[in-house]
Amino acid sequence: MSKQPKLVYQSWKANNKFLLGGRLIFGPDAKSLIITFTLILVPVVLFCVFVARNLVLELQRESAGYAILVITIVFTIYVFILLLSTSAKDPGIVPRNSHPPEEVLGYDSSASVETGSRPPRFKEVLVNGLPVRVKYCETCMLYRPPRCSHCSVCDNCVERFDHHCPWVGQCIGKRNYRCFFLFVSSTTLLCVFVFSISALYLKLLMDDSGTLWKAIKESPASAALMAYCFIALWFVGGLTGFHLYLIGTNQTTYENFRYKGDNRVYNQGCIKNFLQLFCSRIEPSKINFRSYVQEGVSKPPKSNIQETDINISDGDTRIKVEDDLDIGDDIMKISQRRNSEEIGDVRGRGSDRSPIGRSEVDFGLGLESQLSSRPSY
Repeated sequence: MSKQPKLVYQSWKANNKFLLGGRLIFGPDAKSLIITFTLILVPVVLFCVFVARNLVLELQRESAGYAILVITIVFTIYVFILLLSTSAKDPGIVPRNSHPPEEVLGYDSSASVETGSRPPRFKEVLVNGLPVRVKYCETCMLYRPPRCSHCSVCDNCVERFDHHCPWVGQCIGKRNYRCFFLFVSSTTLLCVFVFSISALYLKLLMDDSGTLWKAIKESPASAALMAYCFIALWFVGGLTGFHLYLIGTNQTTYENFRYKGDNRVYNQGCIKNFLQLFCSRIEPSKINFRSYVQEGVSKPPKSNIQETDINISDGDTRIKVEDDLDIGDDIMKISQRRNSEEIGDVRGRGSDRSPIGRSEVDFGLGLESQLSSRPSY
């Protein structure tokens, strides 16, 4: 009975977690989604029960209370969809190799010519006419594309790596950065909305009771929601502002902290940078996690980063000649030893041993003459 082949997600070597048969991919800290979900859901429920429901009664003639309730529910669902899209999507994982690239296996111009030598850690490639260093990843056995970095949490190389966000339990990269920014900015707007409507409800209560203190005593949930949203705005609001700056300058969080804002290579101007993020097509995932694992040993891949054409023919020939000379030396020693031991027996004892001795002598001398006739390098 043949063994059933595994799917890619079932034999995945990194730290990701999968759901629904590999359709959803999460980071190893996906449980933090429960905390994020709770931090959003609980204040929204309190708002709907203690503020929006009372506003439906207060503003019954204008029907504005119903509009506030519907907007809150719909906008909260939208925020949760963005959260799930950010967390459950492939962020732009680069498929790892099962073998080092061919040039790393032995014949790299900047490495030793001996097979199996340690590959150079960095290479230079041209991006928009400017040199950019790319690094060799020993875990994924590839030269990382520009703007790619290896996430130590997920153990993947991620294209246009921004950061690993513990609040969504996933890397933020090329394929989910748009959803991440929309999630953060939408959460900011939700906080502003809840804060404003809670303040409006306290204002209506204060008009009836006469003092702010009496209004707070009548609706302590409104005051608590205002305090909660004010604190949350410092976090999500500041994060939204920071990422607006990064988008406008076409940077990632990783690049901003590592290169101190020096981004001459990718910055195309503020408007083009925003259009590139929000109007460009999101590329499909490079990995089909629901496909079957290809069994067998594949040919070592070529380097994924094209630097320059590397001429290895001279080095290859030189290595082959050196190997031939080593073999020739060993054979000549054997032939000399056999010559001294056997030739006397061949002459003295007759034809019964002569075929064996003569064939070994001829074999050694023949190889010696072939090697001496080879051109030197």
